[in-house]
Amino acid sequence: MRPSAAVTIGSILGGLMVSLSGSASAAEMTVFCTQALRTSLLDLAPRFETATGHKVNLVVAPSGQLVKKVQAGEIADLLIANADNIEALIRDRKVTGDRIDIARAQVGLSIKAGQPRPDISTPEAVRKALLDAKAISYSAGGLSGNNFEFAMNKLGILDEVKKKAKNASPAARLVVSGEADIAVQQISELVAVEGSELLGPLPAELDQVTQFSMGLLSEGKQKDAARALIDYLRSPEAQAVIKTKGLTPG
Repeated sequence: MRPSAAVTIGSILGGLMVSLSGSASAAEMTVFCTQALRTSLLDLAPRFETATGHKVNLVVAPSGQLVKKVQAGEIADLLIANADNIEALIRDRKVTGDRIDIARAQVGLSIKAGQPRPDISTPEAVRKALLDAKAISYSAGGLSGNNFEFAMNKLGILDEVKKKAKNASPAARLVVSGEADIAVQQISELVAVEGSELLGPLPAELDQVTQFSMGLLSEGKQKDAARALIDYLRSPEAQAVIKTKGLTPG
């Protein structure tokens, strides 16, 4: 489900303040957030808290781990994860209402800032760059890691890549430290690491764009506050912040 009418963040937060003023106390909610939206929520959650008085407890992990938490009965109010997992939880009645799309992410490659930039403009160029690298850092087991392995299998070099792979998240910290020559992860995670330099996304022939979405968790106790946060994150101004984090809003 995509955002509909364009509204200003001032009007949204103004409405939230009116709603809050009539309640006895602000709500404290828990948000399960996938890694790709980590930097966005770290920026936006404090703004929401300041404007509304609500408290956001942020739990960040790969989407798959967050789903396991929900299935194991851990209580949270809002889940931000990849769209397929949200849909599965709706079917299992762990998420109530509709899936609400927030952003799309691409897998990218980065190097240590100032190092020679290898060509990654074509699948063959990516193949060469990765085979030439002495060590490659990526987040194995996460969405970006799975997408990367799919692409490497498509190029026929998955075994060679795995032999020199180092598992890390954020992956770019290993290129900054010099432990890897190339880091691979969702672009939002790569650009968040100071000292790393984005080469760009995987070529379209290899990339699998991931849709991230939000869902109200059925067992959550703070549904009104969670809905207010959803409204905030769907606003044009919040989506503009999300765009600066290397994601495509919507």
